[in-house]
Amino acid sequence: MTLHNVLLMWGGAGAEHEISQLSAAYIEQSIAPLADINVLSVELLKDGYYKNSAGELGQLLKDTSSGVPQLQFDKGSRTNSTTWPVDFVIPCFHGFPGESGDIQSMLELMHIPYLGCHGEASILCFNKVSTKLWLDALGIPNTPYIVLSSVEPQQLAKAQSALQQWQSVFVKASSQGSSVGCYQVEDTEALNDCLQKAFALSPYVLIEPSVNARELEVAVYEYDGELVVTLPGEIVSPEGVFYTYEEKYHEDSRTETQVVAENLSCEQIDLIKRYAAEAFRGLKLRHLSRIDYFLTHDGMLYINEINTLPGLTPISMFPKMMQHHGHQFADFIAGIVRCQHS
Repeated sequence: MTLHNVLLMWGGAGAEHEISQLSAAYIEQSIAPLADINVLSVELLKDGYYKNSAGELGQLLKDTSSGVPQLQFDKGSRTNSTTWPVDFVIPCFHGFPGESGDIQSMLELMHIPYLGCHGEASILCFNKVSTKLWLDALGIPNTPYIVLSSVEPQQLAKAQSALQQWQSVFVKASSQGSSVGCYQVEDTEALNDCLQKAFALSPYVLIEPSVNARELEVAVYEYDGELVVTLPGEIVSPEGVFYTYEEKYHEDSRTETQVVAENLSCEQIDLIKRYAAEAFRGLKLRHLSRIDYFLTHDGMLYINEINTLPGLTPISMFPKMMQHHGHQFADFIAGIVRCQHS
């Protein structure tokens, strides 16, 4: 039996540090029983070092003689240091630096196999503007939008015109996840304030109309060489409640989830699955993603967002939808690790 050393990274300096930790714990717990996978979970700190459960600090390096990737503890000291060979990496970062493509680019430079989308696909999907441009190019419907590059008068005039036209809008920082930097706006005074907040988080800002719609999502993943798109699940929020970061993860959330959405026609399900597969292949995604939709009350279907590392906490929809489809998360991870490190 070949033993696979899997480095599970989480943390980082992003806004979703806490959720990355919860997802990493779920991943570690899921694959711990697998006899051929040896997992080391480490927290990525803001200064670039990795910390293990014993509190030791380390760096990800390549052995100068063998070229084997390894995590070397004690801040890279060659004296009395300990090393841990790395065969495969699971980068568990929601938002920066994982979904943003930074970690993937580093791992590609070091020729270390890893779970998830490549760096370029991660960058494209993490940026809401480039995601929409690609969806437009692929002919996949997504919500109407305008893009702002600054708070200069000409750009502010575009924003105010959009608010006047749509009455209620969402202001979204282009490169954030889990509804971070996303604000619902219905008056001009709030618009200017929210634009300032969004631009503090990203260099570009997206404005979309508020749509009266059901929030649906599918798990999309590769399993035994086949692309799987699950039945749509649904996020059900009380009327007037926006699905914020707190609503997603806080214990007092008023939002409910349905692993399988009710009252969808066969035609709607087929269209949701087709758009998801087209987006996954067209944007060159890999291994896994969660694709979110709006289904308006007049029957319009829009892709809202593509998550290249979906939430993997015990309450997250992706593993629930995968399990409902008949696949276990541990088997999914094991298949990729064994294939990449063969």
